[in-house]
Amino acid sequence: MTRQGCRLEPTQDVATILDRLAGLSKVIPPSVMRQALLDSGRDKQRACLLSHDVMLWVVLAMGVLTHLPIRQVFKHARRMRPKEKTPSRSNLCEGRQRLGVAPVRRVFDLVVRPLATAQTPGAFYKGLRAMGIDGTVMDAPDTPANAKRFGRSSGGRGDGAFPQVRKVSLVELGTHVEVAMAVGGWQDSEQKLVEQLWDKIPADALLIEDRGFFSYDHWKTLDMGGVKLLLRMKSNLILRPIKHLPDESYLAKIYPSSYHRNKDRAGIVVRVIEYTLDDPQRTGHGEKHRLVTNLLDYEMFPALELACYYHERWEEELVFDEQKTHLDPRHPGKAAHFRSQTPEGVEQELYALSLGHFVVRALMLEAAKEEDLDVDRLSFTGCLRILQARLPECDSSTPIRLEQWYRLLLQEMAEERIEPRRNRGNPRVVKRKMSKFAKKRPEHRGRPPLQKTFAQTVVIT
Repeated sequence: MTRQGCRLEPTQDVATILDRLAGLSKVIPPSVMRQALLDSGRDKQRACLLSHDVMLWVVLAMGVLTHLPIRQVFKHARRMRPKEKTPSRSNLCEGRQRLGVAPVRRVFDLVVRPLATAQTPGAFYKGLRAMGIDGTVMDAPDTPANAKRFGRSSGGRGDGAFPQVRKVSLVELGTHVEVAMAVGGWQDSEQKLVEQLWDKIPADALLIEDRGFFSYDHWKTLDMGGVKLLLRMKSNLILRPIKHLPDESYLAKIYPSSYHRNKDRAGIVVRVIEYTLDDPQRTGHGEKHRLVTNLLDYEMFPALELACYYHERWEEELVFDEQKTHLDPRHPGKAAHFRSQTPEGVEQELYALSLGHFVVRALMLEAAKEEDLDVDRLSFTGCLRILQARLPECDSSTPIRLEQWYRLLLQEMAEERIEPRRNRGNPRVVKRKMSKFAKKRPEHRGRPPLQKTFAQTVVIT
């Protein structure tokens, strides 16, 4: 099978073709990649230069080498050889299309998991693994196919500039590992998407959620499943005290509707923690904050501790920041978060991005263990740049050399330390709200090519 600009031998295995990616096998074993292809029905293919095996590793590399276009990703993945041409961009894109989303999603399911142990600093609260659920939106390239699949926001100033992918993630807060995610479009509600994550919640989890995720049905389902919950609650929900506790929290009931509340039917007992902030410099000063939990033992779980521990939920916001701002930021030539022009390509890229984030975070955790550090003391951006720089240097010719490279990599990552977090807060504001330029409308997209040159249009008066 002949491909333009590609002179690789089809009999070569992936380790030979993409020999500069060998270091990634320390986190994602080749056996997992083969299993993912088998499970997704991509294990059988005619002899092809850019086989499913090869393209799966290329897509994975896209999640780590996010600053590069796909052709340069391939160059970084393969050592230079005499008179060898790199596959063209179109051939690599066709290989991505043939591969599809399913194998990449299957690699994610097989590899990504909670990494913290009981000895991991900051990962557990009294034997409960801190887990968080939250959502974010990410811009996709402005193509008709993406707009149809994902939709775009709308408001008083018109439709949004880009189609937007909505993602709801389950995160291990102590390690910043994105354990699972549910993907939809702008029109899909987070409350509906989150239901896809419930069977991924570890049995020892303390699940921390923001107020937008609360509903009676969700609480009932998770509570009956034995999940420990700590949620912020909306101010308009009526919670009538039925018993005051010594730590100034109280017991109340939540109901499916106001009718059930008036009849006192189908109520679920919860513990409510109310507090205010007396520092005018703090965001939220003067407001009443309410947390609800099914940890009813006030002696083992005091109200003040839970009020403080709830803020671990913000670690999930840092995960989104790592992915959107540092791992795969916008840059000239890439106006959206993704580069793919089709919905299938966007979803494939989304899973590759999460896998790339997992690779960095798994290596950071191992580096922190070597130095007996809290992984929060390591710089994500610094460790990412080290991996991008050192990955081509990996020598996998023998297991000993591969292990030597791995140990040196962890040592270098362990040096990327940051200062302990400062005692600070940030107001919830944006710096730039409006633009003086006219808004891009549908009639401005897909305009026909010009029929005249500029010189032909000039009329001297």
